Amino acid sequence: MEIRPILSAMFRNKLGAILIATQIAVTLAIICNGAFIVYKRYQTMNRPTGMDIENIFAITSEGIGSNHNARAVAAQDLEVIRAIPGVIAASNASSVPLSGSGWGETMQTTLDDNAPTTGTGVYMMSDQAIETLGVNLISGRNFTPDEMLYRDENSGQIPNVIMITQALSDQLFPDENETALGKTVFFDSRPIEVIGIIEHMHGSWVTWDALAQVSIIPVLTLSNQTRYMIRTEPGMRDQVMPQVEEALANVNSQRILRQLRSLEEFAARSYAGDNTIAVVMMTVIVLLVIITAMGIIGLVSFLVNQRTKQIGTRRALGAQKFHVIRYFLVENWLITTIGLSVGLVLTILLNMYLVEHFEMPRLDRIYLPIGLVAIWCLGFIAALGPARKAAHVSPAIATRTV
Repeated sequence: MEIRPILSAMFRNKLGAILIATQIAVTLAIICNGAFIVYKRYQTMNRPTGMDIENIFAITSEGIGSNHNARAVAAQDLEVIRAIPGVIAASNASSVPLSGSGWGETMQTTLDDNAPTTGTGVYMMSDQAIETLGVNLISGRNFTPDEMLYRDENSGQIPNVIMITQALSDQLFPDENETALGKTVFFDSRPIEVIGIIEHMHGSWVTWDALAQVSIIPVLTLSNQTRYMIRTEPGMRDQVMPQVEEALANVNSQRILRQLRSLEEFAARSYAGDNTIAVVMMTVIVLLVIITAMGIIGLVSFLVNQRTKQIGTRRALGAQKFHVIRYFLVENWLITTIGLSVGLVLTILLNMYLVEHFEMPRLDRIYLPIGLVAIWCLGFIAALGPARKAAHVSPAIATRTV
C-alpha cells in the first residue's frame, strides 16, 4: 500500500490526528516514568531486611504505680513469654525496627576532631537479641547475660560491648582487608568494643540512606515502660500474639498493655507513603491507557464514518476486506508513531525534571522500548475494531448518495 494517499488523507483531517498524537506522546511519557516510579517503590518496600519479619511481633508494657520494679518485671515477663509454646526467643527492645521511631547515634574509629563520624540506628536489647530478630551473626559472638547493663531512665551509661551490622563495619573501616570485629570504636565519644558482626539488618527509618547501619547494645532501661519483641515458629505468630498478651496480663495486673503489632504491620505503616504513591501511579497509568485507547477508537471510528463512500468505491473497484483493514491500521500506525516520536523526547525531559527537582533516579533505558511496543500494540488493538467494521460495509450501501 502506498503511504502517500494515507498521509494526504491525514493532512485533510489533521486536527484529530494531532490531538491523538499529542495524547499518545503524553501517555508514553507518563507511563514510562510512572511505571519506573512504581517499580522503584515496590523494590524499596521489598528490600531484604535481614530479619525474620514474618514471625516477629512487639508489645509494650506500661507499669502503673510507684512500686513498679522494672528489672524484676522484665525478667518475669521474659520468662513467661519464652515459656509459651511456639516462641523461639524474646527480648526487651528500646524500639522496633522498621517502625519509624528509634534512637540514632554517631560512631567514630578515633576521637580525633577531624575523624569522620558515622550514623547508626541503636537498639538496646537482651542477650537473646540475635535469636529474637532472626538475623545472621557472621563473625564474633553474641552478648552474655553478665554483659547486660541495667540503667536508669535518665542515665547516659553505655555497656562495654556492642554488635554492629556489616554495613556499619564497612562504613567505619572502608579498607577491604579491615573489619570492626575486636576493635574499640567510639560510641557517642565513649569507647566500646565490637564483639560481633551481623550480616544484614534494617533499622527504624526506611527513608534513611544508612538504614542498614545498625548497632545493638545489651541494655535494659529501668522505667515504667518496657517494650518486648517476640519471634515465633514459622506460621505461629498470629496464634501466639493473643497468648502473650493474656499471659502478661495474668502475671501482673498493675500495667497497661498496648501496641501489640506484628513487625509486618510496623513496616507497612512506614512504607504507607511509598505504597500510596505506587497505587496512585498505577491508577493513573491504567486510566491513561483506557483514555488513549478510547481516543484511538473514537478517531478511527470517525474516519470510517467520514470515508464511507470512499470505502465503498474501493470495495466496488475490487479492494478486499484485508485492504480496507490494512489502510486504517497503517494510518493509525503512522499517527501513533508520530506521537511516540514526540513522546520519547517528552519522556526524557520529564525524567530529567524529576531527577533534578525530586531526587528521582534516572530512567532505566529498558522502559523506553517497552513503552513504545506497548503503545504500538495498544494502538493496533484499539484501531482493529473500527477497521474491521469498515471492511464489512457493503459496497452497494457505501456508494449510495445520502
